[in-house]
Amino acid sequence: MLFTEFRFLIFFAVVFCLYWAMKSNTARKWLLLFASYGFYGAWSWKFLLLIIASTLVDFFIGIRLGSDTKHKSKWMSVSVCWNLGVLGFFKYFNFFIQSGHDFLGWLGLSTNIHTLSIILPVGISFFTFQSMSYSIDIYRGILKPTKNLLNFSTFIAFFPQLFAGPIVRAIDFLPQLDGPRHLVKVRGRDMVMMFIIGYIKKSCVANNLAPFVDEFFAHPEHYSVAGCWTAVMFYAVQIYCDFSGYTDMAIATAGLLGYEFVPNFNFPYFATNITVFWRRWHMSLSSWLRDYLYIPLGGNRGGKWFTYRNLMLTFVLGGLWHGAAWTFVIWGVLHGFALIAHREIQRFLCWLGFKETPKGEKPSAANRVLMVLGAFLTFYWVCIAWVFFRAATFKAALHTLNGFVLFRSSGTTSFSIACVLSLLGLIVIHFIAYQKTFKGWWQRIAVWQFAIVCGVIVASALPWTPMRYQPFIYFQF
Repeated sequence: MLFTEFRFLIFFAVVFCLYWAMKSNTARKWLLLFASYGFYGAWSWKFLLLIIASTLVDFFIGIRLGSDTKHKSKWMSVSVCWNLGVLGFFKYFNFFIQSGHDFLGWLGLSTNIHTLSIILPVGISFFTFQSMSYSIDIYRGILKPTKNLLNFSTFIAFFPQLFAGPIVRAIDFLPQLDGPRHLVKVRGRDMVMMFIIGYIKKSCVANNLAPFVDEFFAHPEHYSVAGCWTAVMFYAVQIYCDFSGYTDMAIATAGLLGYEFVPNFNFPYFATNITVFWRRWHMSLSSWLRDYLYIPLGGNRGGKWFTYRNLMLTFVLGGLWHGAAWTFVIWGVLHGFALIAHREIQRFLCWLGFKETPKGEKPSAANRVLMVLGAFLTFYWVCIAWVFFRAATFKAALHTLNGFVLFRSSGTTSFSIACVLSLLGLIVIHFIAYQKTFKGWWQRIAVWQFAIVCGVIVASALPWTPMRYQPFIYFQF
């Protein structure tokens, strides 16, 4: 069941009405839990047992972490081994078996392997990270374990963010379950508008770009340099609109039920350097990797090379989190390298006498030039990394980079002028949104006017919605 499907609107309308009709907070949570299990079960009832198992394991481990202080490390190890074991089996078993087979073949040793046809449960990367962070926070002493199984089960399975995030932390969400939500406190207009914007991003933009991107990456060698550049730009727009569209709808859906999620995107393509990019792109994952991987590795508490090692390890593992393929590892290496290079560039600019503009002050002309140049270079590097993120094989990635980086291609196929103009139009619209020119206009009109405007926007969007099934990109992770 997708947020963009009509059956989800029916599903949510029923849940919304029943939820707010109930007076008991406990009854509401039971409704959300069964609705969430039904939502996930619509994809596969078999893997619903996996969510329930993960819930029970970390719930009881959390209690033991809070009471058995003498053996905290052992209980923490059990939680980490369980979560990473489940994630590793479903996501990486065939990958490592095949990689070992290929390596032995490269050494000249013949092997016979039989890989399993393992189906990847949707959302496994997200709910295992959420469950594991709960145990880690208790172990660190920053969170007390809950003894309410209903609360914890609802936290793990809550359907708005179950499939593709944002990654919600127990320390933020569990307190919201303790007391009843109030409809009068719901920012209804903001949430409705956010859902509509998310729907347009996914259905009208990402889904319409998908066929062009798929066609290109199936045969990148057939395309000219101009075609290569257009396709890579299309994919950058597609993955942003697809994923940020999902999280917009997830945040809005949770918000309409009275629950608040942290934001997950903040115009990352306008970042002036790669560090800022990762503060704005998939913010819940980047902060998770920082708090539960980078800092435990040592963070920046050692010397320069120690810090750079930790950065690279964090992003290599972050790349593997996205998928079991060496192309994802390279994607992580490219981002790790960029973060290291950015720190070295900052040192060099500081040595030349350039200083960062203090917050609230107007940047100098030289700093403005550096910011614009930094924004272009950051986006260009992110696009290079996206090539490996999207390409199914190294060969396809290298063909694409040949045109995108070296401006060389033997292909002649390109995209129409209309495609290029649509890309420019999307850039202009995104820039206007970034400038917040029309932010909050829906709060300044009457209720009946807001209803009409929403109806007009939805009616205008429907003709641009492809009828084919197009799952969210991050469902595969």
